[in-house]
Amino acid sequence: MNATLPDTDRARLDQWLWAARWFKTRALAAEACERGRVHVNDAPAKPAKALRIGDSVDLQIERGRFRVEVLALGTQRKSASLSQALYRETEASRLAREQAAELRRLSPEPEATRHGRPTKQQRRALQRLRDGA
Repeated sequence: MNATLPDTDRARLDQWLWAARWFKTRALAAEACERGRVHVNDAPAKPAKALRIGDSVDLQIERGRFRVEVLALGTQRKSASLSQALYRETEASRLAREQAAELRRLSPEPEATRHGRPTKQQRRALQRLRDGA
């Protein structure tokens, strides 16, 4: 099998991830695959995995976790609107991401519970208490 996959019903996973605009470069897509952040049909996938229409791709990236179904194959990067036609996010994935975003929105600010060095305003208030003023 040569490097350019002559079959029109297959595409390299790293090329497809790049063409679908999940990653800015193929190198980043390949690195995510190597680190186990990309699964195809519930199995870890290497960058050269042959992707087919109908495959299920699980992605774990900075923006969250996504589960998408491959609708079309593409190895050339195009505009964002055309790239979105290559996949469809599953309803369960979309709901899980929305719930996670809601939990993050409702959770307390991490800095609110931080204990450490007092601010300048807090130091002055402590000093006033110590001086008895």
